[in-house]
Amino acid sequence: MEEMAKKRVKDSETEQSYLLMHRHINGYGRLFGGQLVAWIDELAGLVGRRHCGHEITTACIDNLNFKHPAFLNDTVVLVGRVTYVGRTSMEVRVDTYVEELAIGIRKMINRAYVVMVAIDENGRALPVPGLILESPEQEAEWEGGKRRYELRKERHREGF
Repeated sequence: MEEMAKKRVKDSETEQSYLLMHRHINGYGRLFGGQLVAWIDELAGLVGRRHCGHEITTACIDNLNFKHPAFLNDTVVLVGRVTYVGRTSMEVRVDTYVEELAIGIRKMINRAYVVMVAIDENGRALPVPGLILESPEQEAEWEGGKRRYELRKERHREGF
């Protein structure tokens, strides 16, 4: 079988912005966590599709930390990038920010790691391209991704 060309992190990096409206707000006047999870899953899917060139499915949302709230009329920005790849899966890191438009500063409100699997038309897993690491930060994220991969395998063996 012919080896796939590797791709750079930047090749699939994706950014999406939203204006928070009443339909996105929970009973406490803050961004509804379920809405943010949906946006994270959607963005991770786009990143995964760009990286592998195939349909994908979400295998797990590995980590989801809510650091700060977002409120009505805030601009929320999600940035996703591939951090680690296996044979058929990709780990996608999605960082979420509130952006202060007047001064252009972003404050992180959430970080999530999502595992996406490339699939064919019958839902069978497909190989994914490797990842070209171009900076010490990307190399550090790759090493973290390897540790998270091993932890996921261990949790799976334990029935989680």
